[in-house]
Amino acid sequence: MAMADGITWLRMPLPMSLNHINLWLLRDSGGWVIVDTGVDIPASRDVWRSTFATAMRNEPATHVIATHLHPDHAGCAGWLVREFDVDLWMTREEYMLCRVLAGDTRDNVPEEAIRFYREAGFNDAQLALYRKNFGLFGKVVGELPKSYRRMRDGERLTFAGQVWEVVVGRGHSPEHACLYDRDRNILISGDQILPTISPNVSVWPTEPLADPLREWFESIDKLEKALPEDVLVLPAHGKPFRGAHVRLEQLRKEHTDNLDKLLERLREPLRAVDVFDALFNSSINDGNRVMATGEALSHLTYLRNTGDLLAEKDPQGVTWFRRT
Repeated sequence: MAMADGITWLRMPLPMSLNHINLWLLRDSGGWVIVDTGVDIPASRDVWRSTFATAMRNEPATHVIATHLHPDHAGCAGWLVREFDVDLWMTREEYMLCRVLAGDTRDNVPEEAIRFYREAGFNDAQLALYRKNFGLFGKVVGELPKSYRRMRDGERLTFAGQVWEVVVGRGHSPEHACLYDRDRNILISGDQILPTISPNVSVWPTEPLADPLREWFESIDKLEKALPEDVLVLPAHGKPFRGAHVRLEQLRKEHTDNLDKLLERLREPLRAVDVFDALFNSSINDGNRVMATGEALSHLTYLRNTGDLLAEKDPQGVTWFRRT
């Protein structure tokens, strides 16, 4: 579907509860810039092959851009780069971490990760399941090229005469690139601004002392200053919309409300796995426990760093949080 002159909207199915991702084709001299790629599974490659002949009119890709490292955004990037013999454009932190995570295998589960989830409150059965599922990232992210073209915050990219400014946000991922066409007031937001769901903001074993929720709040402030209220947002999930500032404030309030709930809940010491009921409306099971734990830890870490919580380890190495 054409969203504007030289911007085509593709919707790629995903094999998960979040059942689609929006991808974008930007007109370039002699072909198309592909923005985000879908997970690397046979069904995705089939959709792309059909797209080559239809939306892309049998014209080549000139560049492949991944807004960030998550599999639904970067999964097919390596395959597409090799198909068209073009370059991959990412921010540095996203590319480097994607390379690291894609190299993880089930035979090499780091003890740091086991310790991380044991500290959060996982029992032995839950840790065993984590070991069993470890390495799934690399199964849906194809091998990335060994070199890339780095995108930087504030950089201006020109495709077929149209200028797109790189606007970096943080919190959902380390260095997430949005693309802003100032002339036409259009933003390709990736996962940084979504219309109906809240992007996951988590602490992960690769950086256990990170404070992504603080970075998320800082990015909301930054985006509100950088973007006009009536910008047309082209999100990775859901439908395009206007009203970026209203949506950003809704996303901020969701997290500040959760912080208030946690402070009320933590009148007694609790582990990260004990606070799911304060943060989530849906039940937490084996399929979403890891992500829920990361999100819980992002809120607990934020409150610990503001001085509102204390974190103490028991003799078994499990971390308990309580109000100061």
